Amino acid sequence: MTKLSSTRDPLDLLIEWARADLPCALATVTSTWGSSPRPAGSMMAVSANGRIEGSVSGGCVEGAVIEEARTVMETGHPAALSYGVSSDDAWAVGLACGGLLDVHVAAVRTPSHPQGTLGLDVLETVASKRRARVPVIVATELATGRTELLYRTTDTAPDGDDTLAGRLHARAQEVFETGRSLRLEDENGQAQWFLHLIPMPPRLLIVGAVHIAQVLAPMAQTTGFSVTVIDPRSQLATAERFPGITLETDWPDETLERLGVDNQTAIVTLTHDAKLDDPTLQYALNSDAFYIGALGSRKTQASRVERLRETGFVDHQIARLHGPVGLAIGAVGAAEIALSILAEIVAVRHNRPLGRLSGWT
Repeated sequence: MTKLSSTRDPLDLLIEWARADLPCALATVTSTWGSSPRPAGSMMAVSANGRIEGSVSGGCVEGAVIEEARTVMETGHPAALSYGVSSDDAWAVGLACGGLLDVHVAAVRTPSHPQGTLGLDVLETVASKRRARVPVIVATELATGRTELLYRTTDTAPDGDDTLAGRLHARAQEVFETGRSLRLEDENGQAQWFLHLIPMPPRLLIVGAVHIAQVLAPMAQTTGFSVTVIDPRSQLATAERFPGITLETDWPDETLERLGVDNQTAIVTLTHDAKLDDPTLQYALNSDAFYIGALGSRKTQASRVERLRETGFVDHQIARLHGPVGLAIGAVGAAEIALSILAEIVAVRHNRPLGRLSGWT
């Protein structure tokens, strides 16, 4: 029987299993059409003892992919799989709703299973780059399972460079720009390579170790955010109040400078203290943060905006600031306010209109 684990990152688990010389495989969605619930780049780790982590379809085809993964672990040969309503077994794999997806499965190379095509060294390098928040692409030749690591660069490929290296370089930079993994096909439309942009975990930096933060931090962790709470008031920023949460007790703007802020970072200030909030927001508005929010009433927000203008910020910069922070759901109490804040962050991250699902078409 398949064993379900507590939520872990599929890549981290693959490294753990491979280091223990446990046969394992990685299944990756390489392309989707229609109503497939998981985007290209979604991953699922499968071990020989039946443990899985991650998802390639939200449950529709997992069983079929796990069976294929067992074969791949035995043979070492990668598999390119396709599922959808156009195939005879569409109902069997659960995609009768009209979705189509392609999945690539590769076995990890271990000492007792050297036939695998995905090297532990590749996984460890990717994990290291992700911890350092350095974007990296794993380029996989789908037929053979051969992999190359590609990095963002300002260099451009020579005009007319139609070599494999030139094509991979050009398309890789496109992937870095769009933030979406893609499949590279030949002139006949046959899939050759998959350029998998390894996602950095979205990060939430919370300024203010207050009651709302005590709810927001673990809630955000549950939805996949890496969370840090920043507050120089060390009597508030304690491990007892924030178990399992990274804490920083330097001044917020200094901490943001040290941590670095990228386009997968959200910043929320909850202190109601201009001495802490204002330097944070001034730094944040000059950063690549995808979301910037500040707690407070409309009156507080108006005063905050005026101070930002006096500091030299102009309207298009100030427009990035979400204040009062959170969706208007009538939130009362710390838990509901935290929910409204996180909901707005998620909506902005996915570029969704802040409205009701029932109003979508």
